[in-house]
Amino acid sequence: DRHEYIKNVKSIKENIQHGNIYEMNYCVDFVGTFKSFNAKTTYQSLANNTNAPFSAYLQLNDTIILSGSPERYIKRLADTLISQPIKGTAKRGATVKEDVLIKNELEQNVKEIAENVMIVDLVRNDLSKIAQKNTVEVTELCKTYSFKTVHQLISTITCKLKDKVILPEILQASFPMGSMTGAPKVSAMQYIDAFENFNRGIYSGTIGYIDPNGNFDLNVVIRTLTANMKEKTLQCGVGGAITIKSDPEKEYDECLLKLNAIQNALC
Repeated sequence: DRHEYIKNVKSIKENIQHGNIYEMNYCVDFVGTFKSFNAKTTYQSLANNTNAPFSAYLQLNDTIILSGSPERYIKRLADTLISQPIKGTAKRGATVKEDVLIKNELEQNVKEIAENVMIVDLVRNDLSKIAQKNTVEVTELCKTYSFKTVHQLISTITCKLKDKVILPEILQASFPMGSMTGAPKVSAMQYIDAFENFNRGIYSGTIGYIDPNGNFDLNVVIRTLTANMKEKTLQCGVGGAITIKSDPEKEYDECLLKLNAIQNALC
């Protein structure tokens, strides 16, 4: 609940103040039950509501995954890797004038930009392990992308792969993605384990495809609903980056904003 969330964010900020971590992606779990649930109709509604470019629908026995993800984890095209972490979120405005104002405020928000830049540095470090020397580049820094329900700050980092690097080595160097952990990555993951009261499961994992030539495109599993058809339960993780400038109340409201598109899609 809100009280527990705010208490934990304050504790996370204390750890940041002490220099134990710089940023942590703190997530919470929303759950529900159902008597009947139309997964395909709900997914279509979610896709229409969000128009998210990395959406996915998977049915795995009794588990159905409905993802309206706007985020690319990593893409390979020949010898080029592309990563596009999202950090920085704002709602869409009710009018064109309000929408432009909110977008401009996001683009100038020091806290949101700092969130993004820290993860960009982390991704640059991850990619450097498998990249040809001097090929890691930030081609977009904190560019605003507007989706149906939110504005997001997205950065793009690219590199040229060393010869004979294969998918498992790429995953080993870069997974889990920095946008879902924090910085430094290993320390942030340890604090995630301490503060979060649920196992993320597929949430903050990745779904994508690999083509016969070895090219691939993988998403970040966010804005995602998981349905257990046997137990008749629904689960959705949401979260955001906590930094020293985070306002706990606003961070909780951001969680509700991200949850909203899924709630509105339920059928």
